[in-house]
Parts: sequence; C-alpha cells; structure tokens
Amino acid sequence: MAFKQIINSKKLLALLAVFMLSGTNILMAQATTATADAAKPGVDWLGVSYYILLFVLLAISVAVIGKILKVYDLSQQIQGKKGIQWNNIMAIICLVFLVFGMAGAYWDITVQGSMSLPEAASKHGVKIDAMFLTTTIITLFVFVITQILLFTFLFQYRHSDKRRAYFLPHNNTIEKVWTIIPAIVLTVLVIFGFFTWQEVENSTDAKGGPASINIDITGHQFAWEIRYAGPDGVLGKKDFRLTVGANKLGVDFKDKNSMDDLTADTLVMPVNKTIRLNIFAQDVIHSVYMPHFRVQQNAVPGLPTFFKFTPTITTAEMRRKVENPKFEYLLYCNKICGSSHYNMQKVVRVVTEGEYNQWLARQKPYLTPALRTELKLAAADQNKSITNNRLALNN
Repeated sequence: MAFKQIINSKKLLALLAVFMLSGTNILMAQATTATADAAKPGVDWLGVSYYILLFVLLAISVAVIGKILKVYDLSQQIQGKKGIQWNNIMAIICLVFLVFGMAGAYWDITVQGSMSLPEAASKHGVKIDAMFLTTTIITLFVFVITQILLFTFLFQYRHSDKRRAYFLPHNNTIEKVWTIIPAIVLTVLVIFGFFTWQEVENSTDAKGGPASINIDITGHQFAWEIRYAGPDGVLGKKDFRLTVGANKLGVDFKDKNSMDDLTADTLVMPVNKTIRLNIFAQDVIHSVYMPHFRVQQNAVPGLPTFFKFTPTITTAEMRRKVENPKFEYLLYCNKICGSSHYNMQKVVRVVTEGEYNQWLARQKPYLTPALRTELKLAAADQNKSITNNRLALNN
C-alpha cells in the first residue's frame, strides 16, 4: 500500500514538474518578448512583478525537486536498497562551492579590482594606500587559507558509519596559537594605522607647519560654498549669527581681512602646496570627500573642522595618466544629508602655481555691491580697507 502511495506521489510530482517547466517556458518567452519591446515607451516587462514571479517559480522548483528526491529515497529504502547518500552529496557540494567561491574571489580581484581609483594624488594618500594594501594582503591570505581548510575538512571528514568522530573539548596549545598569532597581527595593523592616522589627521599647525593656502568650504543642503583669501592672504572671520540674506556664509565685515575675500565656483589648488580646508556646515552633517586625494572629513554644524594635505598631481597630469581628456577631480558629500544629497558636487582642479595665481586674480569678491548695500557698509570705508590691505601685501 505504501509503495502504491509512493508511486502515486511520484506521478503527482511529475505532473508538478511538467507544470513548472511550462511556467519556466512562459517566463522565458516573456523575457524574449521583453527584449524586443524594451524600446517601446510605457512597456515594462522586466518590472518588479516579473522578478517576484521568477523568484517564486525558483523556490517552488527547489521544493518540488526536494520532494522528488525524498520520494525516491523512501522508495529505495522500502525495496531494501541504499537510499541517497546525502553525506556524500553534501561533501561534493562543499567542494563545488569552494571551487566556484575561489573562482568568484579571483574574478572579483582581477576584474573589479581594476576598477579601483588611480594612484593617490596627495602626499598622505600614498601612505593610506600602503596601509590598505597591507591590510588587504593579510586578510586575503587568511581568507584563502581558512576557506580551503574549512571546505576540505567538510569533504574529507564527512560522516561515515565506518568511522567515529573524535571530540576535542579543549587544547591549550591550539588556544594559544589561534589567540596569540591573530593578536600580534592585529596589534601590528593597529599600530601601523594609528601612526598613519596621526600623521594624516595632524590637528596642530605647529607640528605640520602653517598651510600655504587657506580655503573655506561650507556645506548646506544641497551645495558647497567656497571662499578664498584676497590679496592680503588672510581669510576674514565668520559668525553664524551674521548669516542673513546675501551674506550666506556669515562673514564678519568688522574684520578688515574680510573685505577682500573671494568666492569661487570651482575648488582650485596649486600643486605641491600645503592646503588647509576649513570645513563648516550650516544645517545638517555633511562630509568633505575627495577620493582621488584620499581626503574625507566631516562637516559638523557648530563644530568647525579642517583637513591639511598636499596635492601632488595636476589635473592635466592625471588626465594623461588615466587617458581621459575629460577627467576631473571631484568634491562630494559623503554623508546622506537629504533628498538631493547627490547634487553636492564640486569640480576640483589642481594646477601649477602660475595658473593658480592667474585664476585667483579673476575671481569675484565675496563682498558684492548688493551685499554692501544690504549690510549698509560705506563704500569709502570698504575701498580704504582694500587699498590698505594691498599696500601692506606689496610691502
């Protein structure tokens, strides 16, 4: 009786299998039609519902195959034969998984690894790249060894009625080995990273020396505002309480150094000069991120920060290196700051010192006539301040 039930179940499962194959053919036909109709407006054959249906079909197919195998296993046992050797099958699957996993890891390193950023365009970036490379090599070595051992042991020591498992509840030697060696490796990495980080995030001007150029970068939803020092070479003070109307950065014009400050749409820097980015935020947390220079620093409301670095490769040189005449360095916001977060981009250009001076001379003053009128600043006082600053600079 049981055997007949099994036979009937096999017939039912066979019918289900035919149904699933038919469904697969229908979906494949829809996919072919979708390819032909993809260009037609308003037609979305490959929408979310298609993939949901495909996933459900796949899940049902796996369940049906599992039931078929289970029925076959029971029928073999009823006939006094050996059923499916699941331990052997799982062991082979482990080896297959290891082979495909290692092939995937190799593909990831060789194919996707070639999509990485080009060489660092700043002095400190070289050290950061070296730190990441060291960590990657060590972790990759450990990954390969552990995965090979894991899946090889699963295959080699799969369950067998002819062999009993040996349980090792405790071994001091093994405990010491897998505790001390990782501890030493991690300690080396942490110390290496600490000194690199300390050098990159140098927070004292006395240690790193004064910056050649000071640039203010202020983030708000959803743009970056850039301010350069004028002919006097000194940025004026800011006060968030002065942020009104045309004075969107809150520049304090009681400070005479503010009178000749400049505004710019592009972040331009001279090569091989120390740059200090004074970083501010006016609303929510943003993040100054320039990946080619390995620069990232949070812009926190009410907490000014800064980042000092030295660019080493001009935009023109990098265009030749990457063989892309349209290449541009970019400044991003690396904190999701709202619905238009993606708009927070600025072009960054690294040029020679001569090109930088010519560019700076063409930039517009932050203190526009409209802003001067709004702030009720006397034109004569402004002109006097600018003249005095220029005379002091020339002397």
